This record gives sequence, structure tokens and C-alpha cells, in this order.
Amino acid sequence: MVGQDQLRLALILNAVSPRIGGVVVRGEKGTAKTTTVRAFAALLGGAPLVNLPIGATEDRVVGSLDVETVLTTGRAEYHPGLLAQADGGVLYVDEVNLLADHLVDTLLDAAATGRVTIERDGISHSSPADFVLVGTMNPEEGELRPQLLDRFGLAVDVSASRDVEIRTEIIRRRLSYEADPVAFATAWAAEDADLSARIERARKLLPDVELSDTNLARIAHICASFDVDGMRADLVIARAAAACAAYRGDTAVTDGDIRTAAQLALPHRRRRDPFDEPGLDEDKLDETMDEARDQHPEQPEDNAREPEDNDPEPEDRGAEDNTPQDPPEQSEEPSEKPDADGKAGRAEQGAPFRSAGTEA
Repeated sequence: MVGQDQLRLALILNAVSPRIGGVVVRGEKGTAKTTTVRAFAALLGGAPLVNLPIGATEDRVVGSLDVETVLTTGRAEYHPGLLAQADGGVLYVDEVNLLADHLVDTLLDAAATGRVTIERDGISHSSPADFVLVGTMNPEEGELRPQLLDRFGLAVDVSASRDVEIRTEIIRRRLSYEADPVAFATAWAAEDADLSARIERARKLLPDVELSDTNLARIAHICASFDVDGMRADLVIARAAAACAAYRGDTAVTDGDIRTAAQLALPHRRRRDPFDEPGLDEDKLDETMDEARDQHPEQPEDNAREPEDNDPEPEDRGAEDNTPQDPPEQSEEPSEKPDADGKAGRAEQGAPFRSAGTEA
């Protein structure tokens, strides 16, 4: 993929930590939303990519119980739906804004809990449904209700680049793929394998990532300053920041990780009514980060030293900005990685907050 760095990062963070709650992709037609999602699924080691059609019934989505078999066998037979079939992979909903609200609620519940539960005539059955939820939509066709939009962990707006060089490279690669799909895939196989291995390493490292009390206080300060409703944004930023640290190969969450997570978790939560446009004031975010550092300084118990601006970067950290970097050949735009301008350690009181296994 050429460009779309924020979209690639949002998908990768959800692959590292599905408890983030998925990503909704808002963009005009022809911006490779579907192509990106399909390419992403291929990086997850043969994980299934399940496409949820707009016209799907509730039984098709959550599954069904054949209660009649109770009379003959003494137990109900469970027929898994699309949510259970997506376990361990990616559940993709194109035009999610056109899906019935009660089905959106159901799949968001499954994405948040990692399980799908079905109840019929007093009989209940639960199945694992641990998947990365990806919904794409064209705002021209209508918006999701703010209550539903808020339940997606991350959101990314995509648009076609106006840079001539980037557009030229997109044309070149597309024509190259059409001329010989096998040769094109072979040429990028090594890069794909490296990225897939990095995601797998991050998944294994995630349970060891710690968020200090200072990290949590700064996250809470940011969400309060942006006046977001409820606590979902705070938890999403905490989980996404931990995933970002794991993707960097670190067990300490930095302010750069927090800022990267906030960039993806806050824009769609700042809407006060359905007619407001999603968005995030980057200057205000920088000011809020500075305020959070001033009001919630590092505690003496925090072990890691906060790097100075002129500290040398580790070799695998890549770009100097605050977004994890994909292999440079994959994009004409430079990918970014989280700044190492913060640090983390053990909590001042009690056991440290762990990134894995914490639910809203």
C-alpha cells in the first residue's frame, strides 16, 4: 500500500490488541479502503477474513440454536454465525453506516468482549469471537449515530493524496499488479513476512507492557481536557498506547505512545451532535500533552528515565515522529513512530496496571 499510514497503524494496533475495539474507516470512494483491509488480513498468518453483508439476518450474524434437537437428544445444536467464524481473524463490514443499528450493537459487543452469546427459549450458548473489527463507510452515504461511532475503538479518515509523486506510484504499482499478480506478490513477500512477524512478537510482548500511574493520569487529563463523554476513550487510549509500545518492542509506555493513541481514539468522540464533523486539533493536543506533563510529573518510583529531545534513537525506532514505522518500501510517505518522550515504570501504589485482560 502507498500512503494511508494512519490506517495501516490503526489496523496493526488492533491486531496486536483486539480489545481496543476495532477501527472505523471513513473515506471517499476509490481510496483503497477494502483493498487495505484484505491485504491486512493476509498478514495475520492465514487468519480468516469474514465479510459481513449489509443484508445479513441476526441469526446469520450471531448464529442459531436448533431447539428441536432438545426433544430427541436432550441438547440444543449450535450453528455458528459470522461472528464465531471470524474468531482469530478479521470481521469486515463494508458500508457499516448502512447496517441495522441492532446488528452494529451486536458485533461491537462481540468485539469488546471477545465472545458471542446467543439465547433462545431459555437456552444460552457462548462461543469465542476474538477478531479485529473493521468497518468502512463513505460519509456521503450517511453517518453512524454518535452512540455507535463511539463504540469503535479507533477511527481513521482516508482521502486520496494530492501529491503527484504518490499518485504516480499508486498507478505504477496497480498496473504492475494487474500485469503479473504472482510476480508482484512475490516481490513483496519478504516485507510482508517481516511485518507479520513483528505483529506476532508484539502480541506476545503485550502482557508484559506496564502503564504507570503517571501514564494513566496523563491519559485521563487528555480525555478530560477534550471533554469526551464517558470513560471509553480513556480505556481505548490506554490499550492502544500499550499496543503501540509492544509494537515498538518495548514494555514501557511513553508519552509518544499516548499521543499516537489519542490521535486515533479521540477524533470521532468529539462530536456533540450528528451534524458535527469528526476531527482533532493537533495544536490543542500538543498543548494538552504539555499540560499533562506539567500537572502529572514522573513519580520517583517510576524506574525509566524520560529521554531528552536529543537522545539517540534505538536503531529499530525508524522515523523521528510518533507513529510506528512500516518497511520504507511500502509507502512513499514516511511512516512515523511514537516518540520516546515519556516513560513508565511500576505504579506508585500496589501492582502495576497491565495492558492485557482489562475490560471497560
